[in-house]
Amino acid sequence: MGIFKFFSNEPKKFVPRESFVEITNRQLTMTPQTLMQLRKYNVTPEKELKLEFFFYTNTSAKADALATALLNRSYQVNHGPSASDKNIQIITGWTAKFPMNDSSVLEWTKDMCELGFEHDCEFDGWGTNPEQ
Repeated sequence: MGIFKFFSNEPKKFVPRESFVEITNRQLTMTPQTLMQLRKYNVTPEKELKLEFFFYTNTSAKADALATALLNRSYQVNHGPSASDKNIQIITGWTAKFPMNDSSVLEWTKDMCELGFEHDCEFDGWGTNPEQ
């Protein structure tokens, strides 16, 4: 079977399992730090905000599939090739508003990491504007 995989036309895996674990751990570590910074801008746990998200992958088919999954969650989504590297697809967008409490944002972050991995895309984090 190994030799057949070598000659396969399947695109190379963009996010191997080991990377997924590292990405998830990094994102789950950064989320409380980001929320702590938002608290300085009067973003209370009860305040609802939209979050901007960022993903990367190596084929337009994977980007399309992830974009569809995100659209099915009623998120605003855009995707296309990176301006600096045409071999990289970027998927960005905005969520619907939800409360900025630690548990909700951490759960959402974990979910985005898993959704990205399901579609062989790397979740590269999130941001927001506290003045929405």
